[in-house]
Amino acid sequence: MLSPDLETRLNEQMRSEFSSAHLYLQMAAHFETSGFPGFSAWMRAQADEERAHAMRFFDFILDRGGTAVLGAVEAPPAEFGSPLEVFEASLAHERTITTAIDGLYEGADRATSAFLDWFATEQVEEEATVSQIVESLKLAGQSGPALLIMDRDLGSRSTAPDPGA
Repeated sequence: MLSPDLETRLNEQMRSEFSSAHLYLQMAAHFETSGFPGFSAWMRAQADEERAHAMRFFDFILDRGGTAVLGAVEAPPAEFGSPLEVFEASLAHERTITTAIDGLYEGADRATSAFLDWFATEQVEEEATVSQIVESLKLAGQSGPALLIMDRDLGSRSTAPDPGA
């Protein structure tokens, strides 16, 4: 059984994961209308992954006898700028999520801590992946051919959520 405080914080993290999905889907729309279908596909896959993360919290709360509460999700911005700016915003967002996951360990029981371990590991991967994309975009600069190659390469990401997610 979850303590009332922990249940509230897990529900808030679930809402944050759904918000992340909305953010990445909006970024996908931005890329699609900007002529970058590969970046858009990558962001759509990221949105699917974040939705799967939210559902992990949903199921965990229910499995522990808690009440899953779906809070309101704020609309993300609709404009983001260049591909570099979008991925820099994504990296900043992932770092915020990492901080939130880390904060959930405080006052967590053993079962919740074990559950959170998967997310802590996932966040290392998320930050490393997006950080690498940011560095590649910095190298590409304003080079159209380099951006188109990156767009093509990132578009090859599978759109199916990770089965472990």
